[in-house]
Amino acid sequence: MTIEKTAIEDLVIINPIVFEDSRGYFFEAYNQAKFQENGMEYQFIQDNQSFSKRGVIRGLHLQINPFAQAKLVRVLEGEILDVAVDLRKDSPTYGQHFSVLLSAENKKQLMVPHGFAHGFSVLSETASVMYKVDQLYHKDSERGIRFDDPTLAIDWQLNADEVIVSDKDLILPSFNDIDWEF
Repeated sequence: MTIEKTAIEDLVIINPIVFEDSRGYFFEAYNQAKFQENGMEYQFIQDNQSFSKRGVIRGLHLQINPFAQAKLVRVLEGEILDVAVDLRKDSPTYGQHFSVLLSAENKKQLMVPHGFAHGFSVLSETASVMYKVDQLYHKDSERGIRFDDPTLAIDWQLNADEVIVSDKDLILPSFNDIDWEF
């Protein structure tokens, strides 16, 4: 696998080396030694999977310290626009977001470190998304930011009339109203 840096420090794209033949393909989705060689010292403890239909936006979600989660996100079926927002107040890219297309076809993964809000929109008819986390879910540490926050101005690559968002995500605060830190 190769590690591709983004414009936001510590946020990286993982590009697997895919071996294909007449039977299909094989690739390493995760290799702890290779992560550590590249300064990524995560101890993943849980895998989560979701299934969604076109137009669904999940996010922007996070957990605050001491239960902040790093996430390694990949798509098993379909295509999503994966988005991470830098919420590290001491970062030169605080408040900036990064997005990347992840799909079953391109097999790319996004490594979202601690200090980021995360979300995705489903661009294909359906999508199955799987992600590793390094911390268990902790309800009291759960936070989020509205997907349509005007300050962040994220282009989810969907038409407004096809967006599907949970009731829980619709009541999240805007970026300028967050009152918590990591």
